[in-house]
Amino acid sequence: MTVEKIKYLITGLGNTGPEYRDTRHNIGFKVLDAFARASNAVFEEKRHGAVTATRLKGRQLVLLKPNTFMNNSGRAVNYWMEKEKVPLPGLLVIGDDIALPFGTIRLRANGSDGGHNGLKSVNEWLGTRSYARLRVGIGNDFRRGEQADYVLSPWTPAEEALLPAALSLCEQVIASFVLAGTEETMCMYNNKGFAT
Repeated sequence: MTVEKIKYLITGLGNTGPEYRDTRHNIGFKVLDAFARASNAVFEEKRHGAVTATRLKGRQLVLLKPNTFMNNSGRAVNYWMEKEKVPLPGLLVIGDDIALPFGTIRLRANGSDGGHNGLKSVNEWLGTRSYARLRVGIGNDFRRGEQADYVLSPWTPAEEALLPAALSLCEQVIASFVLAGTEETMCMYNNKGFAT
């Protein structure tokens, strides 16, 4: 299939509920909220997640925020890929990454879950690791054994101030992924950061 003809499923990983809304682990949700606002798209609660659709220069995009909680994100991704007939090259999964410093992003065409339970679930449900994922660095400023508390804690004021730049950069990556493809987007954006 050509880039122009396929449908895209852009998935932001996170946990539902007000207690998780502004935590580091929910950066995937934040990215999709920003992208949807810029597209005047409104999420609706549907099966396995909040979903909306938009178009970008003729391409069809389905935006998904799973409501299955992080550890079972793959159930929602698998369901919506099948329902919307999205091929594997049309999937982009966005999530946080403690292995990357805050202020950095990395797009990859495939790879391991890197210890991320959301990606682990997607890998298991799809039976493959060969799909694009956008990893947003949240840093690892925590003591041994405190990883869970760190990713589920709110942003610091300094981080919060930089989030608009992070979201803007991620929106650009999504658009480039859809319009130019994974490889070109990796070349264009993987050396860029949002923290100065």
